[in-house]
This record gives sequence, structure tokens and C-alpha cells, in this order.
Amino acid sequence: MEDEHFGVWLGRQLRRAGMSQAEFAEQLGLTRAAVSAWVTGRAQPRPDLMPRIAELLATDVATVVTRDTDAGTTRPVQWHHRLAHQDGGREYGNAAAFAFDANLAVLAREATQNSLDERLDATRPVRIRFTLHELTGEHLHSFLRALRWDDIEPHYDAAAESRQKVGRVVAEGLRGLRGLGDEEASLLLLRIDDYNASGLTGPEYGDGRFAAVVRRQLDSHKSDRAGGSYGLGKATLWAASRLGLVLINSTLSAAHEGRTARRVVGRLDLPWRTVDDTAYAGPAWLGEPDSEKEHEGVSRSWWADERTVADLHLDRDSDDPGTSFLIVGAHDAAGNCTTLQEMQNALVTALADNFWAAMTAGRSTPALLEASVRVLHNGEAVLPERPVDPREHRPALTHALRAYLDGDTVEELTAADQVAAVRVALDVPAPRSDGRRTKGVTHEAVLLVTPADDSDEEHSRIVCMRGTRMTVTSRRPRNLGFGADPFQAVLLAGYATGEDGAAVHAAEAFLRAAEPPEHDRWAATEDLTATYANAPRKLSDFNTAMDAALRAIVGRRLERQESAGPEVLRNLLRLDLPAAAARRVDGHPAVERTRGRVDASGAWTLDVAVKIPPREDPWQLTPVVKFDVRSGGRPSLEWAELSAVENCRIVEGRIMVDQDARTARFTGTTAVGSHPVAAALAGVIVEVQQAREVAQ
Repeated sequence: MEDEHFGVWLGRQLRRAGMSQAEFAEQLGLTRAAVSAWVTGRAQPRPDLMPRIAELLATDVATVVTRDTDAGTTRPVQWHHRLAHQDGGREYGNAAAFAFDANLAVLAREATQNSLDERLDATRPVRIRFTLHELTGEHLHSFLRALRWDDIEPHYDAAAESRQKVGRVVAEGLRGLRGLGDEEASLLLLRIDDYNASGLTGPEYGDGRFAAVVRRQLDSHKSDRAGGSYGLGKATLWAASRLGLVLINSTLSAAHEGRTARRVVGRLDLPWRTVDDTAYAGPAWLGEPDSEKEHEGVSRSWWADERTVADLHLDRDSDDPGTSFLIVGAHDAAGNCTTLQEMQNALVTALADNFWAAMTAGRSTPALLEASVRVLHNGEAVLPERPVDPREHRPALTHALRAYLDGDTVEELTAADQVAAVRVALDVPAPRSDGRRTKGVTHEAVLLVTPADDSDEEHSRIVCMRGTRMTVTSRRPRNLGFGADPFQAVLLAGYATGEDGAAVHAAEAFLRAAEPPEHDRWAATEDLTATYANAPRKLSDFNTAMDAALRAIVGRRLERQESAGPEVLRNLLRLDLPAAAARRVDGHPAVERTRGRVDASGAWTLDVAVKIPPREDPWQLTPVVKFDVRSGGRPSLEWAELSAVENCRIVEGRIMVDQDARTARFTGTTAVGSHPVAAALAGVIVEVQQAREVAQ
């Protein structure tokens, strides 16, 4: 334990002993003001008082002088369960846990993003390690004893009887823990350790990182540079546990109660239940009973010794600040992974997919993140630890970002190993809350383009990111044209550009508000539309600008390619129907013009203008795309993507036309898997349908 000020140490000893400053002062024969001065650090006790202080605290003089341990006996660590609400309300699980798909990929994404958000030293990467640890036999029993399993087992039995979803998951967890027939009882732990992170700093119940994670829901407590913003990501830790149980050991970057090492607590999330005729609300905490009157009996975090953290499998391998989260009874709720090897593969893949950019370093620019995954059985390694190398998983994308970090980009691609960079404008409107009549700002995002690697299974899309360079979305560019070679493109926006300034800050806030809880796209969220005027149009314009910038890089080659080739094939692939060619249905919407080409992936990219007749209620249209064949029925295709361009919006595959609009425009990309033949072998037509009425 690190040395600490006498007043901080004394205040904690009085709290642990349940003794007030006034009571302590009376037994010392002093005034309360004198003891208060010690606790607040304004004064120190005289040396001749040390023996009496040690006696009252049930310790020795050496402990009072060195303050390298707590005085007296250790308060018993115990479980505290929240009692049921007096108004009869019940929660049958933590609703925040259902905001995401409960699988290992989502867990890896959310947990790692939270660690990146808490990066401490900007000159070093955050180091994160995932450890899958299977316990059986005596190793399992030893862990359960350290966990005080006997105290919480009745609560699990009661929760398992619930007919709610959480109850069924708990019942499955208990079956694995207890074993069935010849099957050996086992328990899977998944520990997530981060280093060079802030740790769970702050008070037990007040505002701070600790309370945001351990005590509260929907409390993000993040800086404006963070990737997360809803305070939901932490719920994936508990959602990944069949037992709804997570243990925590944190090394703090800023001292709390004079200490930084081994701040330990456990949190259990169960549904409403009744045990021994007492009803409980849901959550419970493992910790030291609080002696403060306001929170008397509540379990609070405690400063554990090295033996305790080892018994709970929470020991950390360095003194670097950060936090270890131990998910007890870990599983992949999606059912995609059943073996330790599959789970390791899933975690490595998820880390590479979402954080290849954060793990990419330049010649003089350190990576933001290092990650690895290991697998243990009863403390012994059973599979090699796998560091995540972004160059192995995303070679072309990593090459593109590194060229940007090193300043090695070009304006035009003339060789296969080059990376082109172009600026993309994002017009950010002023927030509505800004009472001043201020104009918006224009942020210049950066689009990087390079030829795809031969090993790339996915390519010819724009990977978009902001903040700490976590992938937000991967979108297919529109109207790229036919004949483009496979490419990789990265869009860096906001802080991901590595730049600073008012426009960068504004863009980061705007795009952050545009992300739903999953942080997997930029869309017209409630937060965005409530904060900014005309925000959906600005997002649409941003996408259009991305596509235009991409065409400026790859379009030169396309123009050369399009000037050659057989005339018959060029005519077949041309789709540009004027208004006169469109069949009208009076009083109903009609496709006025359709433009499109086959893109590099073999999909049709279409730009469709629709003429809208007047009526009182807004039109709701369903777009249908079909292959135009000479005989027989026209096969319908599926849409891979639909985007609104003018006077409309897309909702669940429908085109919602703006009130009083007389024209609307949208773009769409067909799903290649739905093509009965290659797109180059047939033309297409687009229809819009309203109820049973059709207009072509």
C-alpha cells in the first residue's frame, strides 16, 4: 500500500470503526475541532498521543505512524441486496442489457471502446487483454468460496424460477455450474484487463467513473472525445454473463481515500425475486459494509489484499492504472461460439474488425491500442495467446491509414501501392441551444483510397470513423459506375483526422449525436434532430460529398474504361430513361427518370426521380427493382441499400415523401445475391408502389 496522509488514513479508520469524530475526540480528551483538523489535514497529532490513538483503533503505534495498512480487524466482505421497491414496482432484468445484441463481438466492441475512451498517457497505447478461463474441480470450488457463493445461491435459485427471459438464462447458467449427469461442473470466466487507462476513480456514491459504472445506469461520464455517449456500453459486461455477475478490480490514476491499488467490488444483476419471504428489487453488490449512517449496511468497494484478488482471479500483471472486469459465467448469447477456440477466434475477429485503425501506428505516431486474447484452463494456458495485428486482418486499410499518419499520401492513384487523400466537406449547423445567432462551420474530413489487397474479402466500401478511430459504419458508395477495380476507402472525421480546432470539435459533436446506442451508423437520431436544425439533410449531403470525392479518385480510370468496349455491351449497361419513356398512371406517383450503372461488386447502383401528384396525405411508396427481360415475368431483386436524396426519407424500406412535395429522389443499390444472372447480362427497371396501385 502506498503511504498516505494521516488525516485521510484516520478518516477511513473512523468510518470503518463506526466511530464519529466527536466520539473519538471525547475518548482522547480533546475537542472535536482538534480531531477535525487532523482529518482535514490542517494539523497533525502530537507524538505523545500516538499510543492512545493506536489503542482506540485496536492497532499498534507502528501502524499509526507508517499507515501502510488499515487498523483493527478487517470488516467482513459481504453481499448487499437491494430491497424491493415500496411502491410494488418490479424489474425483471436490466433493460440496458437488451439495447445490444448479446454476443462476444458486441462485448469486445463496447468494452474496448470504453477502455480507449479512458486512455491516460497519450504517448502510449491502451493495452487490453481478454482472458477466457475455464474452471473445474477444486479450482472451481475455491473460486466459489472466495465469491461467497453460499450467500447468493438462494437468490439464484429464486431468480431461476422466474418465467422471464433473464430467469431462463440464469437457470441455464446454474445447470452448467452444477453439472448434469456425467458432465463435469464448470464455470467460464472472461476477464477484460486494460492498462494505461484512468481506472474507476471517484467517490463511492457521488459523480465519478466508479459510480457511473458500478452504481448507475445511463450515466456515460465521458469526455467530449469519447466514442460512447449513452452510458449503455457497460451493460454488455453483465449481459455476457449467464449469472448476471461481474467482479471488478481497479488501479486508479487518481487516489481515492489515499489509495490507488486494488479497489475491488462486485455487482450482481438479477430479476425481482423473493428469498425467505423477503422481496428484492434486482441488483446486489459485493463489498465491505458501509458504516456511514446515510448508507449503513450497503456494500461498498474495499481495498483488497493481493491474496484476495488472486482468489477472485482479479490479479493484474502491472501497476499501470486501469481496470479488470471479470465476467462470471461468460457465454456467447448468440450461440455462434461453443468452444474456447471459437470464442477466442470471435474476440480476435471483432477486435480486428472494429479497432484495426486504433491499432495502426505511424513512423512517429503511436498506436492508440494494443490487444490480445488468451485461453486458460484451471490457470494453465491451453491455447497460445493471440495478439491482434491489424496488418494481418486489414492489410490494405492499415496501409492506407499508415500512409496518412506518415504524410505519404498522393492526390491521384498511379501505382498499386499508393494511397490517395482528398478532403470531404461536412457542413455542421450551429446547435439549437446556442442562443446567439451564429452560423455553422465546415469541417474537412479526410477520405483515403487505395487498391484492395488480394486477400480482402470485403472491399469497395467506405469505412467511416471518428473519435478514437473505432469503425462506425461501412457504407457502399453510390453512382460509382461500372468497371472500377476493387478498392479500400477510409473516411476520417472529427478527432480521427488527428487535427484540432473549432470545426473539428463541432464535427465530432455532430457525428456523435448522429450515432444510435450501437454506434454503428450515422443517422437522424432523436438527439441529432433535437440538437441541430436541418441535420438529416446535412448528413445526406455529407454522404453525397463522400461519393463525389471517391469518384474524383477512381473516376478517371472509369472514364477511360467507359470510352472503350463493344457498343452493344455499352448500350446494355446504359440506364438513363427520360421522362417521355416512363409510363404514367394518372393521379399516382410515377418514376420520371432512372439513372444507373453496374458497380465493381456487380450490383446495380440507381438514382431514381419520382413525380408526385398532389393529395392531402403524404405518399408512402415501396420501390421495386426488376430485371428487364425480353419474355416471361420480370424477376424482382432485393435492395441492399436505400438512401433518400430529395424531398423524402427512408423508413423500413419505404419512401416517405415530404408533405406537398411534387418530386422526390432516392438512390438504391441492389443486393448481388438476389440477382438470377449477372447484372451485366440484363437491364433493370424501377417501379414505385402505393398499396395495390403501381406506377412505373
